[in-house]
Amino acid sequence: MNETNGRTPPPVEILDIPVAPAAEYRPPRPPRDPLWPALALFLLTVVSTLSVGAEFGLSYVQNREPFSGYQDPFAMMLLPFQHPALLALGIPFSFTLLLILFTHEMGHYVACRIYGIDASYPYFIPAPTLFGTFGAFIRIRSPITTRRALFDVGLAGPVAGFAVALPALAYGVATSQTVPGAEEASSVVFGHPLLVRLLCAQFHPHIDVTWLLLNPVGRAAMVGLLVTAMNLLPAWQLDGGHIMYSLTSERHPRISLAVALLLVVVGIVTWHGWAVWGMILLILSLRFRHPPVYDPWQPIDPARRMWAAIALLIFVLSFTPWPVTLK
Repeated sequence: MNETNGRTPPPVEILDIPVAPAAEYRPPRPPRDPLWPALALFLLTVVSTLSVGAEFGLSYVQNREPFSGYQDPFAMMLLPFQHPALLALGIPFSFTLLLILFTHEMGHYVACRIYGIDASYPYFIPAPTLFGTFGAFIRIRSPITTRRALFDVGLAGPVAGFAVALPALAYGVATSQTVPGAEEASSVVFGHPLLVRLLCAQFHPHIDVTWLLLNPVGRAAMVGLLVTAMNLLPAWQLDGGHIMYSLTSERHPRISLAVALLLVVVGIVTWHGWAVWGMILLILSLRFRHPPVYDPWQPIDPARRMWAAIALLIFVLSFTPWPVTLK
């Protein structure tokens, strides 16, 4: 007589079903995104950056600041389409900027692959702006399990992009012209991050940085620095936000809100674009909290803390209160 405690014994056929060992279980892979949207956005970004780059190239050849003499700097973006030969002048700017953005996103992508995190292809964002793009991004479609993985994924993009932007900017500054008073006739004045000032002092000593007429490669590198600075802000789910969350997850909400509010104040005093970016980060920080990691107790080792200090240095070198001023 079977002891079943009054319950009906399980059918024999259920007991005979083979069960795979737990070690052999593999979760189903999520479906891959189609390649054509990423490719289409990339080609549109090539066109938009070529259009803007044509003005950077043409102005450099003519020994003047970009957008000098234009009443509407955005209207000139249509000029290369009226004269397609001008698009060739935009190649140095477009190629350099897209290379920096691509390297930035591939830094994230490679780090995700190392940790087995599912991520999408890089998506570029074309835009009718003075830079021809709003940057690029990847979609992370699976959870990040540990603090170290989150740190490495957040850090890899800015460091990789900066590693390309630094030599490009050094080349751009070293080979650029010096034109006294060049900015006075321009309707658009570009700011000078600390790194540009340091390189100018190295390659053009005793020259005012406002006299520096950057070539298109240098202009693209400066845009790359702006993108790097925006991403390294320790707020929300930006790269800097990921780094900061991995270092101190419990303080992340307060620091994120403080950074967003500080950026609004800075933007009111300096470049209004920072205020807009601060408001966006403020809304996102209040609406969407940073997702937790599965292992929040994993310590961050001293080597990664050193890299966090390097990321802070990169931010200081790349940030400028006045990226663009419209006269």
